[in-house]
Amino acid sequence: MCCYHPCPSIGTGVGERVSEAFIVADRCRVIAEVGQAHDGSLGTAHAFIDAIADCGADAVKFQTHIAAAESTPDEPWRVKFSPQDDTRFDYWKRMEFTEAQWRGLKDHADERGLFFLSSPFSEEAVDLLTEVGVAAWKIASGQITDLWMLERLAETKWPILLSTGMSPLDEVEWAVQWARDKGLEVAVMQCTSAYPSTLEGVGLNVMTHFRDELGVAVGLSDHSGTIFPSMAAAAMGAQLLEVHVTMSRRAFGPDVPASVTFDELRTLVQGVRATETMLSHPVDKNAVATQMADMRNLFMKSIVARRDLAAGVELRSEDLTTKKPDSGIPARQRAQVLGRRLARPVKACLLYTSDAADDDYTV
Repeated sequence: MCCYHPCPSIGTGVGERVSEAFIVADRCRVIAEVGQAHDGSLGTAHAFIDAIADCGADAVKFQTHIAAAESTPDEPWRVKFSPQDDTRFDYWKRMEFTEAQWRGLKDHADERGLFFLSSPFSEEAVDLLTEVGVAAWKIASGQITDLWMLERLAETKWPILLSTGMSPLDEVEWAVQWARDKGLEVAVMQCTSAYPSTLEGVGLNVMTHFRDELGVAVGLSDHSGTIFPSMAAAAMGAQLLEVHVTMSRRAFGPDVPASVTFDELRTLVQGVRATETMLSHPVDKNAVATQMADMRNLFMKSIVARRDLAAGVELRSEDLTTKKPDSGIPARQRAQVLGRRLARPVKACLLYTSDAADDDYTV
């Protein structure tokens, strides 16, 4: 049974949060979403924290469900996946942790250097998580218009991460404006609420639309079950990436097909960090070419005669070829050389410099 205070004083009892800002311009935060993959087991939830930290992710994210606060006993199943729960309400009940257990998970995340996040699904869940402390409020797609819950969490002034999987553009714009009116830092995450989603349905263009049109930090909450959309989003400048994780492809739970394994998460994190390095180090092509001058001379080619040619010969393509190094007439001057006449004889395969005069080609 989940223990919570119905109306706590906002901000009281909050443990030490990770002091570093969560939404930053120079780092793409990789969020590993446990969701309900722990299947109600506190030990499994802690095991997820260690595995996620070992992969180098930035944050672990759970979901805080309080059955009596968010659901009714006759809530229908989206997918009837659990043989041990007669109703959806029973399932939410089994997923509950006590406030002390949530504190233990948050402390464990702190110890492993992870930001701690959990999506609330009721006002009571907001109150509980306010007591525990989260690095930011991750708002699930179905909660984006729940003003009762949103107004409650706005009192903390903690950052807001909006998932948008079920919302049209005008609803996202409304939610962003609401957050700004409250003085909250806000980020918007493109999301496709399909488990799993297709690659065609990921919608990276929507992510960039949010950034360009709304002027907000953006990210991707991906349910494709692969790392490819997140890698692409990172290359496009996403500041937040969220993927579901699973202990195994054979694990129990409705989100397994939409999740990545820990080996895949580790690869994703490595790829994101490599992408950050590349994006933060723009290259000046002209400067690089200057630095590579010695190597360029070795590998680029000059125009040479295929065979000995007499003075007065009009140069044709078949008379010439190119060979290394680039210390004679550059190969790119082909058009300037063809059709010219030799002022003097030349030997095959020797390098020459040019001194053009009138129609003759002197060497």
